Amino acid sequence: MIQRLLILILLPLVLSAAKVDYLRWDNGMTYLSFLAKHDLPSRTLYWNLDSEDRKLTEEIYSGVRYQILRDDNATAIQQVLIPISDELQLHIYQDRKGKYVFEAIPIIYNTKIQSFTTTITSNPSSAIYDATHSKRAMSAFISGFRKSINFALHVQKDDPLVMIYDQKYRFGKPFSMPRLQLAKIRLHGKWHGVYLGADERYYDAKGHEVEGFLLVKPVKRARISSGFTKRRWHPVLHKYRAHLGMDYAAPRGTPIHAAGAGTIIEARRSPSYGNVMKIRHADGYMTLYAHQKKFRAGMRRGKRVKKDEIIGYVGTTGLSSGPHLHFGLYKHNRAINPRSVIQVTTKKLTGKKKKQFDNIVKHYDEEAEMILASNKQAERFFDFDPVCYVKHDDFGEGAERNETVRK
Repeated sequence: MIQRLLILILLPLVLSAAKVDYLRWDNGMTYLSFLAKHDLPSRTLYWNLDSEDRKLTEEIYSGVRYQILRDDNATAIQQVLIPISDELQLHIYQDRKGKYVFEAIPIIYNTKIQSFTTTITSNPSSAIYDATHSKRAMSAFISGFRKSINFALHVQKDDPLVMIYDQKYRFGKPFSMPRLQLAKIRLHGKWHGVYLGADERYYDAKGHEVEGFLLVKPVKRARISSGFTKRRWHPVLHKYRAHLGMDYAAPRGTPIHAAGAGTIIEARRSPSYGNVMKIRHADGYMTLYAHQKKFRAGMRRGKRVKKDEIIGYVGTTGLSSGPHLHFGLYKHNRAINPRSVIQVTTKKLTGKKKKQFDNIVKHYDEEAEMILASNKQAERFFDFDPVCYVKHDDFGEGAERNETVRK
């Protein structure tokens, strides 16, 4: 399957040199307005698609890097690649008859496990950015300690820090947020650490969960009718599917609650999601509420809402087979599983899970000691030109598989 995808994507490059534009999705641009802007057929590439594919076009987020491949004359569009999650991208291409085709395909990427140490000159944010040239790495480190350390009060010059994380790369550029594995910083002679546990949650060295962004259920006493999936292959339809959220089945008119405090950044009617609302929260989180019957009176863009406040009512607007709420959770525009943050209290590891975690801490602490002893420096990333010309021999066999590389 992957080989077939690569042939489709790279075939024009094999035939001749081609121009590739590396672009960012404009704020406020919809998939339909993108098609209109580039004179691409909306009937073929949207209205004739099945409901699930049309819903996927709603997952394109502002600022995402996407690619347009044009012909030798740099005019006609041959292919478009638009990521909608860490694992899936929308692919528009011309078939042999010159007709445009839409499909969802896996993202081909490689992952680098990166680690480094540095010392603070003024604050941890600037120290990490100076070391890595990565705002993503800086944000991941600071978020880990947001609830436990006030860096403005406790940080001193020359305090050391250590960081281990993995970063996905797509077309040679960092893609999506880093996955933090370890963050350590020494303050007043004492080390403080945040460790990634086996359950993909974060804990301090004693096994206490690091309190982060906790949500309440958006629909009370409702059953989950469909769970979160980043990517799956449908054996009957022979195409990739994704469900980047959770569906709560409930009677029409059931109140919908804001999962967390924040600001409404969007409340509109969508062809696929019907009445849809988006709320921006702290620490880069955003929640989405789709298929609403109607919004609660006064709920509009720019309004601040409280956690658990009623914002609308369950409905079946848009592409919906029955009354339910499609609830999406995003961090830095990346769809994540809401189950990972919907909980009432933080927890402390005990028993076998605590022993397993102690081994994880021991492993990371040993690795941190080696990083400090060798004064390991970060690999800095510098962006490159948004337009380039490529030939088929620029792509090796390594591009045909996802892989992890330790740096």
